[in-house]
Amino acid sequence: MSSRTLPRLAAPALFVLAAALLCGNIPLAAQNSGMELHANSKATAADVGLPSYPGAKLDKDKDNDVSVDMGYTFGDSQFRLIAANYLTSDSPDQVLSFYRNPLSHYGEVLECNDGKPVGKVTMTRSGLTCADDQKGDVQVNGYSGSKGRELRAGTPQQYRIVGIDKAEPKSTRFGVVYVQLPKDTKSK
Repeated sequence: MSSRTLPRLAAPALFVLAAALLCGNIPLAAQNSGMELHANSKATAADVGLPSYPGAKLDKDKDNDVSVDMGYTFGDSQFRLIAANYLTSDSPDQVLSFYRNPLSHYGEVLECNDGKPVGKVTMTRSGLTCADDQKGDVQVNGYSGSKGRELRAGTPQQYRIVGIDKAEPKSTRFGVVYVQLPKDTKSK
């Protein structure tokens, strides 16, 4: 996964999230205020809730980290992003085929290509679509769901993605992502 931008957050949330990132892998918590913040750069597919692809290695390129696990809880508002980048000698089709069944544990699996649905399912029963504009643009390490091939499962508020970042003749770079978006306070 290349660079995906984070969901649009309120200014205080952005400040708190930025502070956590500057503190590195140190979890922060303010018990009396009901606020918790964390940032960690050692996430894996297991942290996303998916199995590791057989033989794949965590992959760091010159522009992107291997993985990220960050988020915040502030009252009823929660945000979490977990992502890990991998490299395998297998094809993109083999990677996507492997992850179909594990993703199905989180709901219908939606296949997307360049931000458009592929196959019969264009929107899951829970409302998940191929578009990233449901709650703001979510991008992780340069990877954008509007480009390339991916599988998605979950709900518009909480979902998992397996996305092909780069396919070359003898290797495939892919990422696994978990996103939990804050509740839409405007709908209350």
